Amino acid sequence: MDISIKLSIIALICLSRGLCQYEGYDYETDYDPEPNEPYHPPVQFTQNVDYSDPQIIYTNDCARECFCPPGLIMYCDNRKLKNIPKIPSRIQQLYLQFNDIEAVTMKSFINATSLKEINLSHNKIKSNKIEVGVFAKLRKLEQIFMHHNDLEEIPFDLPGSVERLSLAFNKIVRINDDDLQGLVKLTMLDLCNNHIDNVKSKTLNKLGRLMQLNMCNNKLHFMPASLPPSLMYLSIENNSISNIPDDYFTNLPNLLAVRMSHNNLEEIPTKMFNLPNLVELNLGHNKLQHVFFIPRSLQHLYIEDNELESLNMTIMCPKIDHSNTNRLTYLRVDQNKLKAPISTFAYLCFPNMQRIYYGEQKHAEGETPKVQEPMLTHPSVSEEEDEDEDDDDREGIAEYRHEEYGVEDNFNYYSY
Repeated sequence: MDISIKLSIIALICLSRGLCQYEGYDYETDYDPEPNEPYHPPVQFTQNVDYSDPQIIYTNDCARECFCPPGLIMYCDNRKLKNIPKIPSRIQQLYLQFNDIEAVTMKSFINATSLKEINLSHNKIKSNKIEVGVFAKLRKLEQIFMHHNDLEEIPFDLPGSVERLSLAFNKIVRINDDDLQGLVKLTMLDLCNNHIDNVKSKTLNKLGRLMQLNMCNNKLHFMPASLPPSLMYLSIENNSISNIPDDYFTNLPNLLAVRMSHNNLEEIPTKMFNLPNLVELNLGHNKLQHVFFIPRSLQHLYIEDNELESLNMTIMCPKIDHSNTNRLTYLRVDQNKLKAPISTFAYLCFPNMQRIYYGEQKHAEGETPKVQEPMLTHPSVSEEEDEDEDDDDREGIAEYRHEEYGVEDNFNYYSY
């Protein structure tokens, strides 16, 4: 009996201990992961990480006269400076316009090995105050703007990396044979508003990538010699040119725009402007007496203020080709000596025409001025569009932009 009692007590104790092992167990929680649930590793935090932009450079090397924001630009414009401060090696764009700077010396640029653009416009820089070789050492320089200064010559020994060179509004008299030597990457040359009277040398022809040449408001009596085949924009308004050689444009197939208003042209050979890509032609304010052949590519033609007495459509458009129509859309002929309205044949020949500005014609003293009103418009132009464009056309302004041809029109950019 005693033995059986003792065994029962021992069994009861073991059973109670086994149950106690699961007393705190949560039977409703499943600790096995879901079979489709993605595994996310624990997040680890790294101390002392620099989250700043690695391209922004913070330095204290800026000249006290200037402002250098974090980066690669140095602003020294409009600060009444008489000398160019030292340029840090990191600077790529330097703005020094609207100051009283007269000289460009080596000591200012001795560390400027990264410069790509220099704007020295609207200063008082003289040619004899530019130290020899100062630009030659700037091997990365791409753009030089020195318009509105007192230069008498083109700066010498420019680096071959230069792509855009603006020397407008100076006192330059001539282009010497070696002035632009080595500028194999030059695409834009602006020499407007100087005193240049002739370009005889083959200097320009050596500029194999030149796309834009601006020589407006000079004293040219002849067309610039030997232009490179790469040229796309030619601006020689406000000169004294009276003649264009017959074969002048033969080797310039890439021309998009030619601007020769305000010259002394009296005659244009019939096929002179038969160019495959020409889009804009401005011959206004000359002395032309006869019209000429209009190439199919031409869209804007300005021949106002000449001596034209008639518009001979047989010469302007000798053949109508419906599969390859003329693209002319704007024609300005006011201030000529036209005595009759423009023939409606013009719209057959130029089916894309949107506007012909006839305006007031020249007349002898005591004669009633000849005016054709309203301005001729293509039948496809709506009355609403006609009203919207009246103001601009009455001023004789037909703004043409070259963006659709993938090249920016930079004939006038003197806001630099």
